[in-house]
Amino acid sequence: MPHSLSEILDPVVLVAFEGWNDAADAATDLLKHITSHYESEVLFEIDGEEYYDFTVQRPTLVRPTTDDPAHIEWPSTRVLTVRLPDRDLVVVMGPEPNCRWRGFVQSVVSALRSAEPSLVIVLGAMLTDSPHSRPLPVWSSTENTRLSREYGITASEYEGLIGVTGVLADACERAGLPVVSVWASVPHYVASTPTPKATLALLNRVESLMDVTLEQGELPELARAWERGVNELTGEDPDVAEYVAQLEAHTEESDLPQASGESIAADFQRYLRRRNQQD
Repeated sequence: MPHSLSEILDPVVLVAFEGWNDAADAATDLLKHITSHYESEVLFEIDGEEYYDFTVQRPTLVRPTTDDPAHIEWPSTRVLTVRLPDRDLVVVMGPEPNCRWRGFVQSVVSALRSAEPSLVIVLGAMLTDSPHSRPLPVWSSTENTRLSREYGITASEYEGLIGVTGVLADACERAGLPVVSVWASVPHYVASTPTPKATLALLNRVESLMDVTLEQGELPELARAWERGVNELTGEDPDVAEYVAQLEAHTEESDLPQASGESIAADFQRYLRRRNQQD
């Protein structure tokens, strides 16, 4: 494994933060999934002393099952390398900072610039009125002209409050790092953690952007089990069942935003390449 970011060749960066940006932990669960299914190593941590309010992000006392003494784990942001079969990843993950966001983001961007990534993917998840019984939407946006043309995605038209993911994406763009923001939809009426169906939707989008096939592990079965469980819960309440039926009606194909022909063609070509490589 590389011992510094400058030793990594042509990496893709994946970033997610716990908290406001990450409904049902869908985005951070994806990074935990990836780091657990591939060889990974923590390169360094960004010390949380300057960026976390420990009355909000509290430290945790951990008692190992071995004879080792108990120790305290402090909130921090970890930067890891992950070895895929054909390339390396840089993974940035941790709780959303509580203060000094500009200084924090500057530290992250400075580290990422030394890696010279070909792509930075900033991940998040939001509560929406999407029905759990349908494919959960994933939205992508970029301010980068080349990426917009290559993937058929456009800049976001959102205006309003943002989290640290939005601040980091903006800082990456200003620093000349090619960045795409990717957000999964989590049904607001079942926003308990985890939501593996949203995590799987993010994994599929990351595969498309990176043009690779990633280990899915138990995610597909967990997603199906989650949907079955939500079906049972909603079926027990006629009001909720009626609400879900209304949401399902609103997601008819005629009401969904249509992808461009270029976007569909590009996605299909990447899919074929990945599957041919697998075979």
